[in-house]
Amino acid sequence: MKRAVILAGGRGTRLRPYTVALPKPLMPIGEYPILEVIIRQLRKGGFDHVTLAVNHQADLFRAFFGNGEKWGVTIDYSLEHMPLSTMGPLKLIPDLPEHFLVMNGDILSDVPYGHFLDAHAASDRLFTISAARREQRIDYGVLHASEGMVLTGFEEKPSFPFLVSMGVYAASRRILETIPENTAFGFDHLVLEYLRRGQNVDIVPHDGYWLDIGRPDDYQRAVDEWPALAHSLELT
Repeated sequence: MKRAVILAGGRGTRLRPYTVALPKPLMPIGEYPILEVIIRQLRKGGFDHVTLAVNHQADLFRAFFGNGEKWGVTIDYSLEHMPLSTMGPLKLIPDLPEHFLVMNGDILSDVPYGHFLDAHAASDRLFTISAARREQRIDYGVLHASEGMVLTGFEEKPSFPFLVSMGVYAASRRILETIPENTAFGFDHLVLEYLRRGQNVDIVPHDGYWLDIGRPDDYQRAVDEWPALAHSLELT
């Protein structure tokens, strides 16, 4: 069976004023809070144990999700007494298995979470990032110039493709050796440290659906597109 850690301790500043009363993961998407959508997806993917890493408004999460019996999973809680960013909370969880899933509690995606973790574990990887393809369009004519400021090229409103982290990671317990105790330590700190050491971090591009509910535009899009997505995820 499989274990997931869901990071649900953020304060949701980008979605204010909505998140004054509710933390981001409890914001509704259709008939479900986004975090319930994630838990339902994890259960379908073969996960039987979910740990919610909580801080802000932790009692609301406990009141809503309890021990997870309603969804057929075991849900427990890891409480931060100080903000620990995204990777720091893992240091508080003593019983993590050899390989586990870590993800933000405010994303809406059709990532096959079980397969993603299985592929990571089968290769005994250290850390695997699920990545989305994005494209940035520049709304200007871009000039290319020599050191002497002579025009060498021109592009009219070019677009640049890139990969972004989706906030979904598969991890080995070995990463705990890099995470300090009682210190805010984020995803950025972890991957920059591995780059400095020359250690491999794997990337798995995901070409399906992904929205960051913490962004107001993405949240509104999620609400609008939920009926079709819920059908495709078989959650209706």
